[in-house]
Amino acid sequence: MSAQLQAKDFASSQEVRWCPGCGDYAVLKAVTKALADVGAAPEKTVFVSGIGCSSRFPYYLETYGFHTIHGRAPAIATGLKLANPELDVWVVTGDGDGLSIGGNHLLHALRRNVGFKILLFNNEIYGLTKGQYSPTSRPGTRSPSSPAGSFDSPVSPGAFALGAGAKFIARAIDVDKAGLGSVLEAAHGFDGAAFVEIFQNCIVYNDGVFSSFTEKDKAAEAQIRVEHGLPLVFGDGGSKGLAFDSKTLSLRVVDAKADPDAVLVHDETNRTLAQLLLSMPQPQFPVALGVILREPGVAFEKAYYAAQPTKLKRTAKVADALRQTSVWRVPAAGTK
Repeated sequence: MSAQLQAKDFASSQEVRWCPGCGDYAVLKAVTKALADVGAAPEKTVFVSGIGCSSRFPYYLETYGFHTIHGRAPAIATGLKLANPELDVWVVTGDGDGLSIGGNHLLHALRRNVGFKILLFNNEIYGLTKGQYSPTSRPGTRSPSSPAGSFDSPVSPGAFALGAGAKFIARAIDVDKAGLGSVLEAAHGFDGAAFVEIFQNCIVYNDGVFSSFTEKDKAAEAQIRVEHGLPLVFGDGGSKGLAFDSKTLSLRVVDAKADPDAVLVHDETNRTLAQLLLSMPQPQFPVALGVILREPGVAFEKAYYAAQPTKLKRTAKVADALRQTSVWRVPAAGTK
């Protein structure tokens, strides 16, 4: 029955309340379509969020949902996945919620390879709390909390995920319907923690921060769509390619037509290549989009129950569990 559902069936009756023109609208549409395309069952699907503009997501989906506290969505989602491994759990977070106060929780969810999907909306700003600079903001970003320009070194979400031991890392753009949709479907099908960074435009506080590679007239030269087993080419008609420079142990741009043998082929199981793709500086290099890393592994909840198979039965009563340990009784006032 769930396979016959359409995108509209996953949209709730709640009024969607983001700023007009916010990239979150496009992401919401992409998510509802992806859920329909993969045959998701609303009664087995849960969206968990923290705090921020992106964290309104659970209200707008006709699934189960938790709007939790700042940065703690991965912890709540881990509990859900362990309590009921059959649930299809998604975590929606932002660059502030996920990488500042929630950085510790996100790190451990990734290294454990807990089987849920993490959508990190990166707009390089705190939108909900009125435009303060965030962990991903670029040096020089002027905001209420950095009126003279930020001097912090920004976090690369993809590099963070890679360093934490993530086994699935992907990137997409909020308004790229096809690219984002394919990444969401790939993340859904991954057995473990799937980390997806979505470049999302905040039209109020950081409008156009990604325009150097998202604008249509710049996309061909400033984006590279990676696909497993295909050459890493970009530019007009695939005129440019990425090659490995053995002297500097880094990537370099080559003429793909003149020297096709030098062009690397994307291998999404290669962590070294993933690191190189995630760390390419702009504008010297294009921004890598698509599934950058997909490495087989055992999901945390499966490893947990493999070691404790009897726990899957869940036949115990909550009351019994509460009473199985030592209980302290507080005497009434005036008694011993």
